[in-house]
Amino acid sequence: MKPKQLWALGLVATVAIGGMAANAESAPCGEEMPCTVSGGTYYIHLPAGHDPSQPLGAVLYLHGHRGKAINALKNKSFQRMADELGVAFVAVQGVNGTWSFPTAPRNLRDEPVFFDSVLEDLAKRFGVDQDRTLLTGFSSGGFMTWYLACEQSDRFSGYAPIAGAFWEPLPQNCPTEPPYLFHVHGTSDTVVPLKGRWLGGGQWKQGDVFESFEIWRRQTGLTETAPETLTDGELSCERWQPEQGLLELCLHDGGHSVRAEWISRAWTLLSDIKGWTG
Repeated sequence: MKPKQLWALGLVATVAIGGMAANAESAPCGEEMPCTVSGGTYYIHLPAGHDPSQPLGAVLYLHGHRGKAINALKNKSFQRMADELGVAFVAVQGVNGTWSFPTAPRNLRDEPVFFDSVLEDLAKRFGVDQDRTLLTGFSSGGFMTWYLACEQSDRFSGYAPIAGAFWEPLPQNCPTEPPYLFHVHGTSDTVVPLKGRWLGGGQWKQGDVFESFEIWRRQTGLTETAPETLTDGELSCERWQPEQGLLELCLHDGGHSVRAEWISRAWTLLSDIKGWTG
């Protein structure tokens, strides 16, 4: 069954949530006051001193399992990152703290439709340039980031999943062009190991990160191509360059963690690739 078909299983829940939220979409929001769109909510921190005449980019962050977007919004390192980069920091809330990717235990929302609503709302309310966006997520949020990149890579300008890739069974292929994808993972991660692990008494299995990359490499004819290798601080990276997009896997020797500097690095690389100025 294709990802879109699996996501469609959550449409009933999405319609119900959307109906309740419809009248709240025009309400004022920002910082610790949530913004409501059809299907859910998000929080936004606008960069200090932003010039309204300049394009406003955005980093959208997806929390881990049972996480709360408000906690990410309050994270001072994320706020400083946004201020330094001159971008909006957008913390998106999962339904009941979870994300409905195709192989998830439950499908509670049509996530592609929901994220389209978030992007449209960001443009309307805050003037976010939809051509200057980076989707990042940690752990379960990283799973969701991979699946959104697979479903439609041009929905966001780039993707920066941290400590989370596909689940078993992995997609055979992705019905879209290769994304600009910057993945960071700890070699000592025991929560989401690089090789994945079984959950729920053997009901579900996190996928292998290397096999997740292999899907994109196979699609782009890069299976036999040696990657460019580089070191950036604590990160040891391998990079493949398809005709379109970019695939980068960066490892550190730590465990299950996320750092603002890794997200900032991805934004800076993406900005350089895209030639963004201002």
